[in-house]
Formats: sequence, C-alpha cells, structure tokens
Amino acid sequence: MTAGTIVVTGFGPFGPHTENPTADVVRELAAAGPPVDGTQLVTEVLPTSFARATARMRELVSTHAPRLLLALGLAADRTVISVERVGVNLVDARIPDVDGEQPVDEPVRDGGPDAHLATIDVRAALAAARGTGVEATTSASAGLYVCNAVLYTALDTARAHAPGTRAGFVHLPPTEHLSVGDATRAVGAMVAALATAKL
Repeated sequence: MTAGTIVVTGFGPFGPHTENPTADVVRELAAAGPPVDGTQLVTEVLPTSFARATARMRELVSTHAPRLLLALGLAADRTVISVERVGVNLVDARIPDVDGEQPVDEPVRDGGPDAHLATIDVRAALAAARGTGVEATTSASAGLYVCNAVLYTALDTARAHAPGTRAGFVHLPPTEHLSVGDATRAVGAMVAALATAKL
C-alpha cells in the first residue's frame, strides 16, 4: 500500500449537463496540492460512462491502494452537499451515459454483494463541510446511475484488493445552489478530515 495516497475523482459532462462542477472542484483541489502534509494527492475526472468509469476506478484502487478515496458526483436535483452512505449492486439508467449505454436492472458486478456501506467516517465528513459554512447532509441513496456504479466499484475493489482504503462518495448540488469555490473549500476540508480520521 502507498500509505500516503489520497485519490479524489469527479465526472465530466453528461446528458443535459454540459458542465460538471465536480470536474472544476477536482481541478481546483489538484492545483492546491495535497491537503495533508506527507500525502500524495491523485485526482482524475472520470467519463460519465458505466464501463469506462468503473474500469478506471478499479485501476485507481488497485494501483494506489489509497488511504482515502473520495469520489464526487453531480446531483442535479439536490440543493446541498450529500455524503452517501451506501453503494448498491444495481444499475437502472434513466438516461444514456456518454457512450450511449443505458443499462436497466443490471448488476454493477455479477455475483457481487447486494450493497457495500461507505467506509469513510460520514460524520467527520459532515462536520468538516459544515465547519466551512457549507450545508451538508447524509444520503442513503447514490441513485442508480454512474455515480452509484463508481461508489459500489470503489468499495467492492477496496474490499478485495485494498482493505486499508477508506472509500466514499459525495454528491454536489448544481452551481446555482453551491459555487465551485465554496464546494472546493468544503470538499478540501472533508478530504483533510477523512484522511486523518480514525475508524
């Protein structure tokens, strides 16, 4: 395990969303550098593709075995930051992904467990975000689109290949509810808190 590695991912555009604030947040975090002294920060903007995003997430976990992996996604129907509690082994796409794929009632991984609980300290993440003045809450559903598939894959891969990795997912609202600057500040605080949290 590369003990000092933190991985943060976002997504590119998809469907009607020609811009995705999670990509901007990831780029801002990358420019700021590691949030905790002595750590290495790895950032990536994933394509909103079931096949390519999950494949890349498996690679990121297997290659880096990070101490922390935090994936970000856009939740267009939410107004505050949401820290997800669970990834489920089910895909039911309401719209096609960027590759034109629209799987319905399919597993993320054939034969995988029905669900995986996030392994980050959810309460620490909430407290860190709120400490920056940004509202945040917990969520029991990451949906059934690419966001959930990536969360499930991260947790599933970590369980098999990197059991020391703490993995989770945070949904950001659209920029009309939370600016990129405020989102970056809140996510940066969450990453710093989670990277040092003891579970």
